[in-house]
Amino acid sequence: MAKKRFNDHPFPYHAEIELEIHTLTNRGVGLGRVVLPAEDAPTLPDAAAPASSGWVVMVPFTLPGERVRARVFRNHKNYSEADLLEVLTQSPHRITPRCPLFGRCGGCQYQNFEYSEQLAWKRRQVEELLRHMAGIEFPVSPVIASPQQYGYRSKITPHFNNPLTRGAHASRVLTASSPTLSQDSGFPIGFLRQGTRHELLDVPRCDIATDAINTRLPELRADIRARAAAGEFKRGATLLLRDAGGEVTTDYDRIINERVSDITLHFLARDFFQNNPFILPAFTGYVREQAAASGARHLVDAYCGSGLFALTAARAFERVTGIEISESSVQFARENAAANNIANATFRAGDASAIFAGLDFPPSDTVVIIDPPRKGCDENFLSQLFTYAPRAVVYVSCDPATQMRDLTHFTARGYKLTAVQPFDLFPQTRHLECVITLQAP
Repeated sequence: MAKKRFNDHPFPYHAEIELEIHTLTNRGVGLGRVVLPAEDAPTLPDAAAPASSGWVVMVPFTLPGERVRARVFRNHKNYSEADLLEVLTQSPHRITPRCPLFGRCGGCQYQNFEYSEQLAWKRRQVEELLRHMAGIEFPVSPVIASPQQYGYRSKITPHFNNPLTRGAHASRVLTASSPTLSQDSGFPIGFLRQGTRHELLDVPRCDIATDAINTRLPELRADIRARAAAGEFKRGATLLLRDAGGEVTTDYDRIINERVSDITLHFLARDFFQNNPFILPAFTGYVREQAAASGARHLVDAYCGSGLFALTAARAFERVTGIEISESSVQFARENAAANNIANATFRAGDASAIFAGLDFPPSDTVVIIDPPRKGCDENFLSQLFTYAPRAVVYVSCDPATQMRDLTHFTARGYKLTAVQPFDLFPQTRHLECVITLQAP
């Protein structure tokens, strides 16, 4: 296949430019603008433009207010992407990253940013999405911080590629311990390199993972390399390290026990579960409070999984029902209810085409919690939810962009937004959770 030709408008490949960074995108990337010269001008643009005019250039790992020198590597229809070469004028909020791989590993975007400013910009991100995607001006509460800024992540999934087809990229991987090639660099075990779709960066330690995971990681990496040298692997794989109370498992089918406030939950290590246990008491407590504040006597958890929100909220309601398409998750939720002596919660597997069928809770006295996948709610689910017409909805999302897209459907049906509360489950990264509360007309 012929290599795709570089689009050289408005910049030739690897053109170096200077610009001021005006803001951060919801991808955690610095955004600046440059004034393009007239077509017959002999020089490249190097002057900063007002925030409202000029050609957009995205530069990762830059901060608002900084003037930088960058090198363009891709031109799109209406913006360009560039690598950071030098920070000419630093933000007063720039700090030294803790991880030596920051800037090369694609996992973190904000380790160079004071934590208080991370929170301020995440709040602004939600405000802008609310305004531009939902067309709503509404006060967004300050982001609730994680109790731990590092060492909080209880699950990581490093990858390795087929040892027999390492390719040219693998031979250039650098490790944290040395700026030159290491003896293991030809077989990286880690995460995607920043700005790439397939190239892996060797990651011997992850500073946002728990101490227990980082203690276990060297042993796992050595075992994988030994097995690879013995010819055991015919293809690449994704590994698992999940920490529950200081005990780390690498077995996808291991049953995990996690305690959230006074509730103990168990589920399979491979199942989805929030990966910052330190903030979960505040997070689930807020969801419970918002649901209970609706005045409803009944609660429906429409994406219940193993019962996290349903069970942590159950004591605030007369009856609770969790609905989940996964049969195995429903079974865990039932067992979790029994293990925690919660008698007013029931769980059932829901058919995607009839999620609320057979539910005997009166809609006018019911609040629904939804925590959909990153892609948000599909039209079928929203149609069924609006037909059921609950008294209130508490919408939890790991992607505020899809959440605000869905919000337009709620407001079109007359639901009123009453609260917007972001939570920082993922310090040092662009990611956040956001909880919005909606009341029926």
